[in-house]
Amino acid sequence: MNKPTDLARIPVDHDDIDTNVSSNEHFSTVLEARLSRRSLLRGGAATAASALLGAIGLSGCGGSDNDVVTAPTPPVTSNPPPTEKLLAFGAVSKSLADTVVVPAGYTASVLYALGDPLTANTAAYKNDGTDGDFENRAGDHHDGMEFFPLSATGGASTSVSDRGLLAMNHEATTDEKLSSFFVHANGGTMTLPRPALEVDKEMALHGLSVVEVRQSGGKWAYQKDSSFNRRVHQQTEVEISGPVRGNALVVTKYSTNGTKIRGTLNNCGTGKTPWNTYLSGEENWAGYFTRAAGDDAARADKSVVSLNRYGRSQGASSRHGWETGGLDDKYQRWNISKSGASSDGSDDYRNEMNGMGYIVEMDAYDKTKSIKKRTALGRFAHESAVFGKPVAGQPLAVYMGDDSRNEYIFKFVSNAVWSASDATAADRIATGDKYLDSGKLYVAKFAADGSGQWIELSISNPAIAAYAGYKFADQADVLVNARLAGDAVGATKMDRPEWCSVHPGTGEIYFTLTNNSNRRVEPSSASQAAPDAVNPRVYTDMKGTSAQVGNPNGHIIRVKEGSAGSTATGFTWDVYLFGAESGAPAGTVNLSGLTADQDFSSPDGLAFSASTGICWIQTDDGAYTDVTNCMMLAGVPGRVGDGKKVTLNYPRANGSTLSVDTYVGLAATTDTLKRFLVGPVGSEITGIAETPDGKALFVNIQHPGETTAASSIADPSKYTSQWPANAGYGAGKRPRSATIVITKNDGGRIGT
Repeated sequence: MNKPTDLARIPVDHDDIDTNVSSNEHFSTVLEARLSRRSLLRGGAATAASALLGAIGLSGCGGSDNDVVTAPTPPVTSNPPPTEKLLAFGAVSKSLADTVVVPAGYTASVLYALGDPLTANTAAYKNDGTDGDFENRAGDHHDGMEFFPLSATGGASTSVSDRGLLAMNHEATTDEKLSSFFVHANGGTMTLPRPALEVDKEMALHGLSVVEVRQSGGKWAYQKDSSFNRRVHQQTEVEISGPVRGNALVVTKYSTNGTKIRGTLNNCGTGKTPWNTYLSGEENWAGYFTRAAGDDAARADKSVVSLNRYGRSQGASSRHGWETGGLDDKYQRWNISKSGASSDGSDDYRNEMNGMGYIVEMDAYDKTKSIKKRTALGRFAHESAVFGKPVAGQPLAVYMGDDSRNEYIFKFVSNAVWSASDATAADRIATGDKYLDSGKLYVAKFAADGSGQWIELSISNPAIAAYAGYKFADQADVLVNARLAGDAVGATKMDRPEWCSVHPGTGEIYFTLTNNSNRRVEPSSASQAAPDAVNPRVYTDMKGTSAQVGNPNGHIIRVKEGSAGSTATGFTWDVYLFGAESGAPAGTVNLSGLTADQDFSSPDGLAFSASTGICWIQTDDGAYTDVTNCMMLAGVPGRVGDGKKVTLNYPRANGSTLSVDTYVGLAATTDTLKRFLVGPVGSEITGIAETPDGKALFVNIQHPGETTAASSIADPSKYTSQWPANAGYGAGKRPRSATIVITKNDGGRIGT
């Protein structure tokens, strides 16, 4: 990359944090050759009908009367109909334009944007910073989402493709210093204290939303007055469920019995349960809280260790200063200093942060059902939560990543075994109680020979019971402090595990590892890590005149469970793809052989299509954005072990050489990986959902124009993005996070 870059307005990356100073090793060293036959998806035609899922078939391909195109019934002939080829579209070129670019033959339309009203009596969004009532509007920073089909009678469905509910996360706000400046008329207050009206608006912008969408006459639209529409924000009551419920660690002034909390925060990736509910991951929530400078001495207990491990050392300031909005509890809860005289925290909010950091379950179809934080799945910076393939009579497995540098990969296995009848259970949240409130939490440890172990995080594990770094009281303590428990058992440090997804054909699990700016050949601090087998690259990537050192472009790993399936405690692994510029050295950086049609950096969002089996890869990048805006790619992966061994050699200062062996999946070709979309300036591409027939794909465009300076709020010509207003959507020119819907002009399935 050689374009000069203005680095003065690069925002703070609240995702790129590192609090793991344990001595646990990073992702091992040597990978044995495990060559195998290329996946059924790798075949020459890569057809959706015959090469994708084989005997397991396609799900929900019936469509509806409102599909864009209804194909005529073909005449009966002796020849089979032509097969549908995956990745048949022309690759989208890299782009710096302030627009959404999709392949020829596709249309991308804005569907639902920040501030859009969710009730009939909520005013249209003016987009000038004067709007209020965000409890009844779309929140900000649209992130992960799921599509829930609606039947003609308004009931839950799994097959309807022209009407449904989009449930989505609203992760954060576009901010500079303290203020979420695009949603305030004058850019907001950049000093403390923050005005209550600004704080109230920003708190409401975070959380979840449910919105009904319909397709009619080939056009999709959201339904402003639907009775299903819903906002969940920082004043919404949420139940604490599972082993942590009622524990002393979550006792607060608001909930003296430790059973509830207000809101869900910094929601990022998602998941969909086999019983048709919505899962949301609470990611970088720690930064919203503040601690007083003398709080360690005031506490004088082991909670200090926990707070430091989760990024809240004493004296830490909060991201937005919400605690300064006033004396009401809704503001004071963001100050987690010990201020009360009680021994249990029932007179202050010293334990408030222990109620954040979970997988949250919500029934998108039913507002009357409680929203629950599923504490059995552990507390950390959650991204998505994805289920392994359900098998009747076997426990369910849920896979998760902790999105911070040098954190861990987790698996939860339910105590209850799967019953297919629960897929259509009338009380979906009660079904969640059955499967998600009781089970075993594991953390991954990767070995040098390409194998790995799932280590149970249990108070009965001797390594946890005797851990010198923190004295665990009970199993609830283990779950609240899952990071410390991972430290105790020697889990493998990873490069920011982001989203994960399960291949619908092979059942293998894919994890995006976004990047790691702290990888070095010779680490000089506890926060740095040497290259190893599955994180093998250390290189310098130039962005203009700025040198980016470490592994700036990230990669994707994949895991194959042992023969026991969901309950397996052993697995094998390899690397699916390495992000890189196409012109980077092939033998040291561009290990996947990416070309200009495929090169990418910092993979983040990840999901497999249930209809076509395509693996959608989305980027949240700062390393390559002088050449191209963030993007989405379509891939058709093979299997674990289908690649080759590569050895990388790094010179040390003492003249010796550090050799690192790794395995790389088969080199990418235009039949197996292709760029599908590039977004507007400053945006992250995130959130993937589709209709059951695969003919509509919903994608979120998050924080366009985030590199705008708050001081430019009065001059739209200085906004680095004006999307989606420049695409003809909505009032004003301030950029807005938004959901788009992508359709194929011939009415076919997306990606074919």
